[in-house]
Amino acid sequence: MTADLSTHAELMRVAHALADAARPATLAYFRASELEAEDKGVIAFDPVTIADRNAEQAMRAVLAAERPKDAILGEEFGYHVGTSGLTWVLDPIDGTRGYISGTPTWGVLISVADESGPLFGIIDQPYIGERFAGGFGVAEVTGPMGHARLQCRTNRRLADATIMTTFPEVGDALEGRAFHAVAGQAKLTRYGMDCYAYALVAAGQVDLVIEAGLNAYDIQAPIAVITAAGGIVTDWNGGPAHEGGRVLAAANRDIHAEALAILQSIANG
Repeated sequence: MTADLSTHAELMRVAHALADAARPATLAYFRASELEAEDKGVIAFDPVTIADRNAEQAMRAVLAAERPKDAILGEEFGYHVGTSGLTWVLDPIDGTRGYISGTPTWGVLISVADESGPLFGIIDQPYIGERFAGGFGVAEVTGPMGHARLQCRTNRRLADATIMTTFPEVGDALEGRAFHAVAGQAKLTRYGMDCYAYALVAAGQVDLVIEAGLNAYDIQAPIAVITAAGGIVTDWNGGPAHEGGRVLAAANRDIHAEALAILQSIANG
């Protein structure tokens, strides 16, 4: 997308307004004893709550007022057609399993994209009050420890790496085997962080996140944030990952290449 600096500033302003609108909607039910979760999964438990729906509705209301010509793709309410060439991709609570368990590792994912992929993204953790933003020359985090520039790790070998994924099984049996082949060569493996793992890559705390079975709304905001911080996010073939599927997020190109070679050797036979 070709746009002037004023357009960039406007899109960033609206993205932060969306995050601001989603925060109270999610926090209203977080750790509430009366919260109930519906199961929308077909094979495995896939919870959704009133907080997911309220947060997405709050963000859609902001977009209706501020950017009515833009398209919207949201996890809970699907696709709304636009005419501007831009699409807002929303996951009101990424990590609902963590949300209903009371862990502060879920987040609100917001990105604005054109036909090539995400241009700007936010990973927001309302309970901690921590917001990671990236795109249009911005790579920053604001939160309890103040404001800081995001910068992925450099010069880290796989043998010294910290690697994360959400589920130990990762995806199907083959995908799980591929992940564990990479994890077996890393120094430390951690599970269950959902979108917060991607934020930690951008913050220079984690080296790799490997996942499978993702949707576009799961990964577009993390792509924008990690890329802005100097990292790389691809699919397991080294191609674009903004449509979801199998995803490899890496702090730098060297460790990405190490991990990618292992994933491909197993997943692609």
